[in-house]
Order: sequence, then structure tokens, then C-alpha cells
Amino acid sequence: MEKNYEICNLGCAHCGGKIEEAIKKLDGVEDAVLNFPMRKIKIKGNITDELIAEINRTAGKIEAGVTIVPQKNKAHHEHDCDGCGHYHSHDGSCCGHDHKHTHEHMHDNGHEYSQSQKSALKKELIPLIAGTSFFALALAFEHTLNIFPLYLALFVAAYLLLGCNVIAATFKNIRVGNFFDENFLMTVATAGAFILGEYSEAVGVVLFFKIGALFEDYAVARSRKAITDVASLRVNEAEVLRNGGFIRVDSDEIEVGDILRIKTGERIAADGIVESGESRIDTSAVNGEPVPVTVRAGDNVMSGCINLSGTLTLKATAAASESMISKIARAVEEASAEKPKIDRFITRFSKIYTPIVIAVSVLTAVVGSIATGDIGKWIYSALTFLVISCPCALVLSVPLAYFSGIGAASKLGILFKGGNSIEALGKVKSIIFDKTGTLTDGSFTVTEITSFGDFSENELLRICGSCEQISSHPVAESITSKCSKLKMRLTMPENSGELAGRGVYAEIEGDSVLCGNENLMKENNITVSDISEAAFGSVVYVAVNGKVEGRITVSDSIKSTSKNAVAELSSMGIHTAMLTGDKPENALFIGKELGIDFVKGGLMPDEKLSELNKIREQKGSVMFVGDGINDAPVLAGADVGGAMQSGADLALEAADAVFMSSQPASIVSAKKIADKTMKISYQNIVFALAIKAAVLVLGLLGHPNMWLAVFADSGAAMLLILNSIRALNTKKLSI
Repeated sequence: MEKNYEICNLGCAHCGGKIEEAIKKLDGVEDAVLNFPMRKIKIKGNITDELIAEINRTAGKIEAGVTIVPQKNKAHHEHDCDGCGHYHSHDGSCCGHDHKHTHEHMHDNGHEYSQSQKSALKKELIPLIAGTSFFALALAFEHTLNIFPLYLALFVAAYLLLGCNVIAATFKNIRVGNFFDENFLMTVATAGAFILGEYSEAVGVVLFFKIGALFEDYAVARSRKAITDVASLRVNEAEVLRNGGFIRVDSDEIEVGDILRIKTGERIAADGIVESGESRIDTSAVNGEPVPVTVRAGDNVMSGCINLSGTLTLKATAAASESMISKIARAVEEASAEKPKIDRFITRFSKIYTPIVIAVSVLTAVVGSIATGDIGKWIYSALTFLVISCPCALVLSVPLAYFSGIGAASKLGILFKGGNSIEALGKVKSIIFDKTGTLTDGSFTVTEITSFGDFSENELLRICGSCEQISSHPVAESITSKCSKLKMRLTMPENSGELAGRGVYAEIEGDSVLCGNENLMKENNITVSDISEAAFGSVVYVAVNGKVEGRITVSDSIKSTSKNAVAELSSMGIHTAMLTGDKPENALFIGKELGIDFVKGGLMPDEKLSELNKIREQKGSVMFVGDGINDAPVLAGADVGGAMQSGADLALEAADAVFMSSQPASIVSAKKIADKTMKISYQNIVFALAIKAAVLVLGLLGHPNMWLAVFADSGAAMLLILNSIRALNTKKLSI
């Protein structure tokens, strides 16, 4: 059994990691995956009430007040039990209010905010402002009036206002036997500073600690919003045809085959096919495309899009829970829980970092005091070590960068299946494309009409179109579609038939006509050898009464962003390649047109995989982007698999990233997001460790400074967290 749970009152990413590890070790638990930014945990195992009780006891021992409760699966919106924008209150009350009460909501672009969230934030800001004011007065009186009892009282008042949550959490954790968490270490360090007479340092530590925590909550909430924005696109109600009339029903009641009416300005509740009406729909929330799309009867539409003009009726092709927007919401949320390798490294590092720093702290106090006799100086040095001994900022900032990257990608219609997918894409040196449906539209159009005899181009097209009416082949349909656009009056063919893989034959207005490839011409002893081949595409020769009168070239058109995408990747130093099952000459033509570095056509799926491995050996890590069923093996075999949303379900399942717009430009954006996210995560690691190491060295050399320690911990945490949410910025990502 696998279930999702909300984890309440969890204020520390480091503690969250310890809770996850402890739950994994419990009997009956097969696996546990924590999603810290979303405050959720997925537990797999033999789940019973007794096990849940044990899980709560285990979590409470690591961080007092933490509770794990079943996730509320609401159709209209999900309530995040720890999403109240609060500072680490650790009071066991899940943000200080009862979530059973009805929330007062304000609607703004589909997002919901509760009055209780504002109340919780106000509760945190009041003591922060008051404590900071007392701190400022204390500093002023200390350096002007120098009345010791007065400024000491102000320092104590400021300390209690700013640090009451930290002190309370410390005593709660001590009761459950949990020492050496961030609250305990902060309390010991600041209390020690007070005893040593370093009042301003003691208050400064808790002030910056509290500000850092507010920054952390802000950053996590902003990143979470990028994820939950997708979920907010799901529609609560829709008008559905029932007993001859349209009535509003809960979206969960929509079934396949239901007829829905979508009025102007409404969001589409379920995937479907337009039955009647014509309108423009805004698809930007789903695939990132800014230009509205015109739809009419027979067109497919996706849930989550907005009807901009006119009323549409559509037949649902999926239930609301299985429609595109629901799938996207699930995919993005699940992706946010997947941890990249660098995150796992930080988790392992954090397990040894804090014990080592605490041990160094104790040794510094003891050895330094014995060696020099200056007990106060070395105890002060040890206290500075305690301030920087918690790795919480580092533990949060790295996964937060990846979480933000996933949120930024979702805004652009790019679905990563986890932080590990972003990490892998960041290491990619070569991107390999399939052709049809990836770089080209996958829909054939007439691109050239050449007459060899007495017939005009339009007459040649009309004769061929009349014959091709009997065929459902994509090439035939593209020719008849061209005739329809030109409003040609076609003749119904007589004595007609289709020859699989070669073409069609028919009598048109008394003439014997053959339309097909070169093999069909040869079978009927019709000479085509002296006729030059078309540069690219499928060629349909038109023979009338045994003589070739001309040819019609049908080609798969190149997507609008393909050329710019390939050029942009090349400018980024990425090697590009195209591996396709299409004819080699067609592949070479497209490759040359787009400027692709390496092209090979006529490949079977296993041959594609073989060629991919050769490129990997030469260039390094590779990404393959495709859309067909036959692309699934090579998608799975690549270091990163990317699939166009318009492709086959099997390809979407095998891919690590899905591009909702089905445009190659999205691949460039995805690569930029991956590169930026990895760069930010490495910046965070180097900066945090360098700052902490510098302060440790200064302390060991006998130059302790608690203000530097505060900067190395809370100050660095604020900078790292702000740096992490830079990954949310989608500017300069599009081409």
C-alpha cells in the first residue's frame, strides 16, 4: 500500500531528512519519500493505524510538534496543512489554528488564500518588529547613556520576544530526548553569549535566525506556488448535458462521452473533441504558448485551457481526473519529490557535518582553555561554532533550487519527472532528435507541382486529387486537402483501386490514370528514368494513358521553431544529431536545412539505439527527443529522454521530460533551466561551505566573532535561499 500524507509543523529541511530516514527504518515501512517544499510525505508499506501512530511518535522525537496526517484529496483545492506562511512555531497546533474550520477565501486568478494565513504571518511579524525595536533601543542606550540595568533589561526583552519560539522548541525537544537540533544549538549558543556578557551578539543571533526563517518560508512558499498554480487550473464545476438540458455538475462527475458546454471566459474542465461552435482558446497555462489557437468542430482541446470567444460544446474524451491538466498537476507534484544525486550527497554530508562541528566546538573550549587559561575567550569561540553547526540552509537551498527549476519549467509547458531529470539534462553534451513529429509537423502538405507535358499544374493536381479520393493514405489525404483549399471540383473515379505501397489507379473522364511512386510506373512499363528527382519529400507521379505527365511532391513541413532551436543549441556548445526511420535523402535534406551536425536516416528502433550509443561514446551524455511508439526503446536508453506531448503514450511514459507545446524551442528552454539550476545548486554548496570553513578557521586561530558566525549561518542561509529561487525566473529562457 502506498499513501500520501501531509506533514504538519515541519520547519526544518534537515530535520525533515532525519524524519524520512527514521520512518524508512520502521517495521512495516518499505519506503518513505519526503517532499519538504510541499510538506508532504509518501509512505509505502503495510500501513495500519498502529504504524501511523508509531510514525508520528518517531517524527515527534526528531522535531517536537510534527504530526503526519492523511492527505485531503479535494476535487476543488488541496489544503496544505503547513502552508500558512508561518515561522517555525513548533507548537504542535499546525500553524496555530484549527483546519477543520471553514476558511474565508479570496479569489485572485484562480488562486486561493486563507484569512488564517494572514493571521499567522501577523502573529510572527508583531514579535519580530517589537523585538527588533527593543534591540535597537538597547544598542542605543548601551552606547550613549550606558545605564547597565536599563540596556540589559532591553536586551533580555528583545531576546525573549525574538527567541521565544526557539526556546520553547528547545524544551519540547529535550522532553522527547532530541538534542543537537537547530533550536537546541541556538539556545545554548545565545545563552552562553549572555553569560559571557555578549548581549548584542546573543540577541543578534536570534534576530537573524528568525529573519532567515521568514526568508526560508517566503522562498519555499514562492516555489510551492509555482507547483500549486498548475493544480489551480483544474475546474471545480462544468455545464454538462443531462436529460436534454445543460446543468452545472461537479467536475468529478464528468465521464467519457459527456457533452460539455464551455462559455466565453470559462476554463475547459476535461479533454474533449469540439462538437459545435468556433472559438479561440488560450493554451498558455498548459503548454506555454502565448498565441491563442482557433478551434472548431472536430478539433481536440485540452483541459485547463480558457475559451476566449464564442460558446463551444465538446464531447469529453477523458474524465476530469484523467484529463491533461490533472495529469500535469500530478506529474509536477510527483516530480518535486524526486531527489537529484547532488541532493542525496548533501543529505549524507549533513549527517556527519553537525557532529564533527560540535566535537570541534567542545575540543576548542577544553583544549584552548587549558592551553591559554583564557576560558571566556575559548568558550566564546566554541559558541560561535555551535551557531554555524546546523546545515539547515545547505540542506534546503540545494533541493529548493531544483524545486524552483521544476516550477519554472511547468510555467513554460515543460514537465520534468524529477530533480534527477533536471540534473541529468544539465550534464548533457549532445541532443539527438527524431524527425517526424519532433522537428517536423508530422502532417504532409503539397510542396511542389511539376508538369512535364501539356497539362497545367492545377489540372495535374485536379486529376491526381480525383484519383486519390479512394485512398486514406496520409499522402493521398494531403493532395485532396490541397484540392479542397483551392476549391477544385473533383471527378468521381471509375474502375479504381489502391495498390498497397505503390499508389492508385482509376479512370477519370475516360482517361486511364496512374498516381503513385516510381515502382508503380515501372510495373506498368512507364519510363521515369530521365526525370530528375525531387529534392525532398514523397513523390507522386501522375501518368495519363501510359505517359508521365508530371509529379506532385508531398513533404512533411518543418516546425516553426526547429531551425532557431538547433542554432541556439549549437551556440550553447551542444552537439546536435538526427536519427530517423525516414528515407536517408529526406533526413539529409532536413538536417542540412536546419544545420544539424550529424544525420542518419533509414534506421530501425534498435539501430537508433546503436547509433545513440556511438554518439554517447564520442560526445558524452546524450538526450534523445522523439514522439513515436518506436522511439520508446531509445528514449529509455538515453541519459535523458524527451517526448513531445503530441506523441504516443508509450513515448510519454518512457521520457524524463515532456514538452507540452511539442515545439523544439521548448527543448532549448529545458536545457537552459537545467544548466541554470545546476549552476545555482553548485554555487550554494561552494558558498556555504567556504563561509562556514572560514569562520571555523578564524575561531581555531583564536579570532572568534559571533557576528561572523551569524552571517555564516543565518546570513548565508538568506543568500542561498534567495539564490535558489532565481531558478523560478523564466526570463531569457525562451527563443
